[in-house]
Amino acid sequence: MRDLLIATNNAGKVREYGGLLSSLPVRLRSLSEYGIETDVAETGQTFEENAAIKATGYAKLSGVLTLADDSGLCIDRLGGSPGVRSARYAGEHATDADRILKVLSELTGVPADVRTARFVCVIALSDPDGKIIASVDGTCKGMITDRPRGTSGFGYDPIFLPDGFDKTFGELEADVKDQISHRANAALKIIPFLRGFFNI
Repeated sequence: MRDLLIATNNAGKVREYGGLLSSLPVRLRSLSEYGIETDVAETGQTFEENAAIKATGYAKLSGVLTLADDSGLCIDRLGGSPGVRSARYAGEHATDADRILKVLSELTGVPADVRTARFVCVIALSDPDGKIIASVDGTCKGMITDRPRGTSGFGYDPIFLPDGFDKTFGELEADVKDQISHRANAALKIIPFLRGFFNI
């Protein structure tokens, strides 16, 4: 088994990658398993920049192949916000519920047909020396609901209704979400690079 560091403290994200990369003979490791408490600051202006910053930073700290992603919700009516600030949109220590409430309050009175949005995910893969091997992206288009629906997933999942479905990411079964999500789309693109690095 080869070790792959998933550079996040988000347990929900690690679980998702466990499913998305289950076809590979790799062992997903978390930051805590390496005793890494350093917080690599996301100082980039784009998803691509932030993913690369995290991948290289944590690869150097751990000395192993590292996968990092930066992802977020981009709402057309809000000019693309929350965007790269998705995790900090309602403040540094806000909860998922706080962030959802902020988004819904900003869309009060906005008709359903103009609540278009997309989830974006950029994955960066860094070798143990901090060199970026690959950077890929994935998107999932949809709409923002008028209230949270479902308790599955994490983040903004309960208010995101993907195109072609009548259930939010918070209501969809995990195996369905793993086929259509922004992270699933990006993960499919990164798998060949993982196979190449590990020669598997």
